[in-house]
Amino acid sequence: MSALFFSATSLFVALIALGLERRFGYPPRLYRAIRHPVVWIGAIISDLEKQLNRAGRRDLRLRGGLTLALVLVVVAIVTVPSALALRSFPGGFVLEAIAAASLIAQKELGARVGAVAFALHRGTEEARAAVGHIVGRDTAQLDDHAIARAAVESLAENSADGVTAPLFWLLVAGLPGIALYKAVNTADSMIGYRSERYRDFGFAAARLDDAVNWIPARLTGLALAFAAPFSGGGTRAALRAMVRDAPAHASPNAGWPEAAMAGALGFRLGGPRRYGETALAGAWLGEGRAELGPADILRALALYRRMLDGVLALVALACLTVLAGLAPAWF
Repeated sequence: MSALFFSATSLFVALIALGLERRFGYPPRLYRAIRHPVVWIGAIISDLEKQLNRAGRRDLRLRGGLTLALVLVVVAIVTVPSALALRSFPGGFVLEAIAAASLIAQKELGARVGAVAFALHRGTEEARAAVGHIVGRDTAQLDDHAIARAAVESLAENSADGVTAPLFWLLVAGLPGIALYKAVNTADSMIGYRSERYRDFGFAAARLDDAVNWIPARLTGLALAFAAPFSGGGTRAALRAMVRDAPAHASPNAGWPEAAMAGALGFRLGGPRRYGETALAGAWLGEGRAELGPADILRALALYRRMLDGVLALVALACLTVLAGLAPAWF
């Protein structure tokens, strides 16, 4: 097991996984043939939820915790032996990287957010449908400005959930680390909502997701801030917005990348929104314009891509440091 934690091999796995996923994404033909690992995890969660989440029970938090634990055990049973086996022979880490690439979402996230920008040019209804694929809120009443803000907010938040957090846990514990992270994140997205149905049953999933995203969310905010000058934004404004506005966000984590993007690009994000029957007041992040449009989504995408460039460069530099024999002993 020690070969998986904070190892030099995980750096090279991460570098290959980032490069492969950014270039190719998850091939549609492969998805049609075998679906996606997140879909497999989601199916397990859905089956367990149907069996264990019974209205009126007083032990729903316990049952929800048991559901999460069972999912994590299944994922660990599959990925830990697989990773150890792959690292036991020369070149096996490349296969581990290919598997890990399926759990990063750089390309897919950029494509889905870009689709909202193009849909806005064609009409509000089409844009509502497009943004509905990437946000959990009610989109039926959103105007064009609110649609654009929702797309930018989703891009910022999912920069952490879909890219930097999976990468962080891949670096920490290889394939098992990234797979277990995705299991927690998937459970939170499915049963972690503050609705009546999941308020207690999803408690464990929501709290554990908060914990595993705590460091990555703040690192994402910093990465966006330092990438800002390379896409026409400002680092100081991004850092100022993070420090001032992120703690007011309803989520302990989502506010950091969202505030960083708002500050970097001179936007105002957040505000009131609806999730099904639940209305949230929502704090505003940033001091700039709230009336965003398609061009602003594209500006946010440019910042996102510069952040990805920076992350890839840092991982590559770390790999070069290892090859040069300059890495610390714990590598």
